[in-house]
Amino acid sequence: MAGVGGSERRGKKDDNGLGGAIDFVLSNAKLVLGVGGAAMLGIATLAVKRMYDRAISAPTSPTKMMDQSGKRSWEEPSWLGSSPRLLSRDMKSSVSRSLQTLPTSSNEPDSLRSSALVSGAVVGGRRQGGAGGVAGADLQKTRRRFSLQQRLWRFYGRRAVVPPEEQDLARRAALEVCAEIRHHLTNRLPDMPLKDMYLSGSLYDDLQVVRADHAQLMVPLVLERNLWGPVRGEDTIHNLPGFWLLRRENLEYFPRGGSYWDRCVVGGYLSPHAVLDAFEKVLCGSINWPAIGSVLGYVIRPAVPGSLSLSLEVQYGLDRTLFLDLLPLVATPDGSTLIARPHRLAEQHQHLWRESVRAAQVTRLRSLDQEDGGCRTVCLKVLKAACRLRPALSQLDSGQLVNVVLLLSQRESDWAEESLAERFQQLLRELVGHLEAGRLPCCLRPAVDLFLELTAQEVDELGYTLYCALSDPESLLDAD
Repeated sequence: MAGVGGSERRGKKDDNGLGGAIDFVLSNAKLVLGVGGAAMLGIATLAVKRMYDRAISAPTSPTKMMDQSGKRSWEEPSWLGSSPRLLSRDMKSSVSRSLQTLPTSSNEPDSLRSSALVSGAVVGGRRQGGAGGVAGADLQKTRRRFSLQQRLWRFYGRRAVVPPEEQDLARRAALEVCAEIRHHLTNRLPDMPLKDMYLSGSLYDDLQVVRADHAQLMVPLVLERNLWGPVRGEDTIHNLPGFWLLRRENLEYFPRGGSYWDRCVVGGYLSPHAVLDAFEKVLCGSINWPAIGSVLGYVIRPAVPGSLSLSLEVQYGLDRTLFLDLLPLVATPDGSTLIARPHRLAEQHQHLWRESVRAAQVTRLRSLDQEDGGCRTVCLKVLKAACRLRPALSQLDSGQLVNVVLLLSQRESDWAEESLAERFQQLLRELVGHLEAGRLPCCLRPAVDLFLELTAQEVDELGYTLYCALSDPESLLDAD
């Protein structure tokens, strides 16, 4: 995230030295003014330096406004986070907290600026000591918040809410395919120890947005308690909270072969990759999906391989597609739920099972909204829909967004419908702050980092897009 800002500063060595002078003043301000005074000086100077940097680096043609990757660099957060000689730790934290009070874009439409001046003149009459300007700014801010509130509710109704009839059709298709899978596994592999399968996911929690096109088929495995021992990731050499190992135990008394799942053991541990491979051989190699699909009136085929889960693509009705993920899971004695979705990036972690807290998150979200009639679920669905419709935000999944809403709910108690715009903007600031910190703690298990599997490039792209949205939240709703 911070690499782009450094390269831009190195490219400005030939300027007249004003940028260097500002850096020198800020770096020594703490000695003269103290922490509080230096922070205020840093805040005031931040806008001046940003305008100066942009002025000397202005492109000569519209085609040069983008870098080679097609995106502008995420200047401001990386500048704050990667310049140790510019601001001290205390000053940087003070400036970060005050970013929301500064102009975050030099490209604000002239019409808005003119409207603010006109509003100030109307409300204040003749400006006396700047009082009219302050009143005009407050009025403009109120108008913009009201406009955002309207846009959010319109976006929610048109894009975030999936019609009930569409959800019913998707659930029926998922249920019929699930029945075929259950029937085939029972007849083909009667000795495979499984509990009753069930359908899950946002389609069944009324958290699906844009389209009803995704569901999960949960397949609980039966493991013998005396043969398998779950080990938390933080207690292993991997040191990964949120992931677990399932260790094969008591081999001296129960040698390999005593459990059905011994065939999926790799290096002494039950491997989620091996479990998924076993199901894939059955579902993709022995089931005649074209024949079953013709009976059901669907087109069913395995999804493109290479994903972290085993999926079926179900085409039903006219122009309707449902992706059904098959997720083996294991319930530990302490009540934790482990799913066979391995670590996204590191190959050395491919035998780790992922702990799922989704059910607990959704339950807490629902209970909070029921207690105070809040708009948390509405705000979440708007943000989910915006992320889904913008490819630059596609790496933010539902679990991360639910978690951010719950974290904000710990500090903010007012979630009335009238506060939707304010809470939406706060969620954007929360996400930017966590991306800049490089960590998103799980509200249910603070030791778990929900940003652990994001690459540096993905963090930079997410941060840039969301930071730009801070000054223009309605830009996320352009798909409306």
